[in-house]
Amino acid sequence: MSTLAQPALARSSHIDASNRGLSAPGIVRSEWIKLRSLRSTWWSFSIIVLIQVSIAVLFALTTSPMATEPTTQQVTQAAVSISTLGVLFSQLVIAVLGVLVISGEYSTGQIRSSFMAVPNRLPVLAAKALVFAVATFVVALVAIVISYIVTMPILAGNGVEAAPLEPSLWLSFFGAAGYLVFIGLISLGIGAALRSTAGGIAASLGLLLVVPTIFQLIPAEWAGVVASWLPGTAGQSLYYTGSTFEPWQALLVMLGWVAVTLIPAAVLMKRRDA
Repeated sequence: MSTLAQPALARSSHIDASNRGLSAPGIVRSEWIKLRSLRSTWWSFSIIVLIQVSIAVLFALTTSPMATEPTTQQVTQAAVSISTLGVLFSQLVIAVLGVLVISGEYSTGQIRSSFMAVPNRLPVLAAKALVFAVATFVVALVAIVISYIVTMPILAGNGVEAAPLEPSLWLSFFGAAGYLVFIGLISLGIGAALRSTAGGIAASLGLLLVVPTIFQLIPAEWAGVVASWLPGTAGQSLYYTGSTFEPWQALLVMLGWVAVTLIPAAVLMKRRDA
């Protein structure tokens, strides 16, 4: 009886040791501590706020008064365009940060400690993506709202007075913040798959800047169709009306891009050595 009990006890001890202290809230809390302890996080988020506000103010000051009485939709779209114009530049910052969040751990070797604490590995990636997504959304939304508040008096002098409680206004703001979240998660997946800071940043910025330019230079109809499905193009439909896709279609496209990068990253993270 003691012979049978010893293997069972060993297995039980092994299970308890491997799972000791492991819980979803604990992993999320650990990833939050790591994210906010990085100087690159604070610098990147600060730059995003600075870019959003400064570009919005710059273009608001150079906006000409509307010749005719604008409709409510035109006023709202004008306010959205000014307040979210900085997103085109902020996406580059969040793409770099998305890569650094994961590649930095590989370069310092800290990822080994994370995998020792969480042998399954996948909860680490999931928690990192969740924490990064929430932090990015909050910072991006705050930056966009500040841009709107700061530019509202300037635009009012030119006949553009968007109602602060207009639902379409806030839907566009949420869509713009969500767009930055998607770009960050795509870059996170690229960084996790490549495990290289330089390679991940090059691939992420190439996807946002180089690939669309290449397709625009190809004089064929199919090239334009393919370019419209790229994340940097399709994602703009989340906050700009009159774009290629409806917002719900753009949401599905961006979710597809996140899956295309994060799923292979998860498979590779599970199979490869740290």
